[in-house]
Amino acid sequence: MTEKYAVVVVGGGAAGLSAALVLGRARHRTLVIDAGEPRNAPAAHMQGYLTRDGMPPAEFLAIGREEIARYGVELVRDRVVDVTRGEDLTEGQGEDFTGAQSDGFTVVLAGGRTVRARRLVVATGLKDELPAVAGVAERFGRDVLHCPFCHGWEVRDQPFGVLATTPASVHQALMVSQWSKDVRFFLHTVAEEELSDEDLRRLAAAGVEVVPGEVAGLVTENDRLTGVRLADGSEHARSVLFLAPRAVPQTGLLEGLGAELHETPFGAYPVVDATGLTSVPGAWAAGNAIGFAEQVVHAASGGYRAATAIVGDLLMTDLDAVAQV
Repeated sequence: MTEKYAVVVVGGGAAGLSAALVLGRARHRTLVIDAGEPRNAPAAHMQGYLTRDGMPPAEFLAIGREEIARYGVELVRDRVVDVTRGEDLTEGQGEDFTGAQSDGFTVVLAGGRTVRARRLVVATGLKDELPAVAGVAERFGRDVLHCPFCHGWEVRDQPFGVLATTPASVHQALMVSQWSKDVRFFLHTVAEEELSDEDLRRLAAAGVEVVPGEVAGLVTENDRLTGVRLADGSEHARSVLFLAPRAVPQTGLLEGLGAELHETPFGAYPVVDATGLTSVPGAWAAGNAIGFAEQVVHAASGGYRAATAIVGDLLMTDLDAVAQV
């Protein structure tokens, strides 16, 4: 028989584990399905999370998995390949609630298992697509970085490079100047005339040197970044390179359910309310599944908000069903 849950959480990162913790503590049978591909896996540490500043992401997730297990939450290593909506389900919380039903979800896993849930939390995050520059992928999360708030303090006052991928990369070059006064902005595939006069004035005011020419690769020594090499063969000594990966939202499951999306400069994300509820009744989203800029602390908060909303939603649904009997 197909197993039934109150809630299935797709994604075992900060958002998914946070939601599962709240749901487990609220005595709802909850299943977390985790493919084991966290966005911050390349990073050695995470920063800016009060009381967890500097903790390795893998350790953070391991503690989270231990915590949800205390409350009976199940976690499986698998990938969801399909979700459909429309099956009437009963959670079975006791004789007072045996008649309570709501439109639920059927969730199919890659390993062949099929489960059903009354409510769904999608916390599938996004993937970072890196520029095709030799050496970037190998060093990403080490001395090739994307977020100054995540890593700026640790690399402060070192010679920075910023790789332009679009004219909007000017913003990143300006931001990182908070952490170093030695910043070179490599235009790479962006033509200098694509920068506005305001961009150039601000870069000059921040002391950021603009370097035209395409970047061919990185220079390393003893497994450390030492420079950036241009296509003309010239090299610029740098020990840190910032760039902006192209965000690829993992919205396939929500799209398959017919969720409304809205376009942003960083991709299309689901339209959600303040709790993360999507346009699909019964389906919530949290973490990087709702936006590019959700840091770990935001993702955990979003999962918490979604879970508390679901607990209330299920309760009112069940009470209304009993009242109508």
